[in-house]
Amino acid sequence: MPQNERTNTADTEQIQISMLGSFQLRCGDKIVEDSGSRARQLWNVLEYLIAFRNKDISHSELLETLWPNDETDNFANTLKSLIYRIRTTLNNSGIPLAKDMIVYKRGVYSWNNSLNTVVDCEVFEALVKQASNINLSSNERIELYLNAIQLYKGDFLPNSAYEAWVIPLSTYYHNLYIKCVRDAVALLKEFSRYDEIITICEAAIIIDPFEEPVHQSLIHAWVMLGNSQKALAHYEYVTQLFYRELGVKPSEHLRSAYRDIIKTVSHVETDIEIIKEDLREASQTTGAFYCEYEVFKNMYQLEARSTSRTGRTVFIALLTVTTENQQTPDIKLLNFGMERLLETICNSLRRGDVIARFSATQYVLMLPSLTYENGQMVLKRIIKQFKKSNSHVPLVICSNLQPLDPVSP
Repeated sequence: MPQNERTNTADTEQIQISMLGSFQLRCGDKIVEDSGSRARQLWNVLEYLIAFRNKDISHSELLETLWPNDETDNFANTLKSLIYRIRTTLNNSGIPLAKDMIVYKRGVYSWNNSLNTVVDCEVFEALVKQASNINLSSNERIELYLNAIQLYKGDFLPNSAYEAWVIPLSTYYHNLYIKCVRDAVALLKEFSRYDEIITICEAAIIIDPFEEPVHQSLIHAWVMLGNSQKALAHYEYVTQLFYRELGVKPSEHLRSAYRDIIKTVSHVETDIEIIKEDLREASQTTGAFYCEYEVFKNMYQLEARSTSRTGRTVFIALLTVTTENQQTPDIKLLNFGMERLLETICNSLRRGDVIARFSATQYVLMLPSLTYENGQMVLKRIIKQFKKSNSHVPLVICSNLQPLDPVSP
């Protein structure tokens, strides 16, 4: 009797297989897990057979997919040995019906689908498909999306992430998960379920820290719950993350989220002394004022209005970090250089001067009450001090200085 006809789904325990976040095969109270780099070929074959369990897989396909550079003439025996080792590993772990899980028929290996098998990525995909049905009620769709999100513990087979056959599947499930999160958040917003949005988004940014719309939704949820401090802290975290890891400045959408934060007020305060205390800087604060670019823009606009009336001179300076051949430095070098340059700028300017990061490679400065010549001297001093303190760093600081354009009365 062929192996795949020995068993019946009705009288076997359910085999629960996880492939999202890690590989795990559970049957009853017995569990076997991918042990990482050890016995890599063994797990690679088992995972492939499960991932494509609804198709028959020939010797040649296994060879081309799993060992594309292997030119051995004895592949059939190698594969037979690996299948034997898989069965032995499962059996030694106490997994019921371990020897029946992989079947061989007419020269083809496959997973035994007569066994009661549930695979998390298949369930996840089915739930997302159901949730996408716009004919369902919003609450029904939300429930399906939340169930799908709960299943996604991480990307597909992370221990096999560099296998050629895993990469497209990992990308597919990852993109499906992000879409699932964004669609769920959109529906939850309709019912002002912001606590759940926060929970979903916090989990999602652990899986993908560079998915900007998820950060925006998280910030928005905190704003809507009146927690401006958490919203602001997360905005600052994500802008620094994008500068540090990707070398990009926040998008207009993210800056818009920041503007939403600074417009919110969590409560009404009638005691002006409390407001003054909140506004007051610590007395020990020294050096220039460093702020977000959105704040810098507001301060610039205020200065532009006042200088047309007072006649006070204000200069805007731009400092740009480049390599010695005028190229953008790699991320690691750029991050180091920008941190050291900010430190130098803060120590070189007065308390009335203002600094903001304009882009991944640039700081913009507002220098009031200076002549053009004095402004140039300030920039030369910053560059000289940077070179002195970082003589081993192959970076060049380029400067530009222009007067602020006053607003016509």
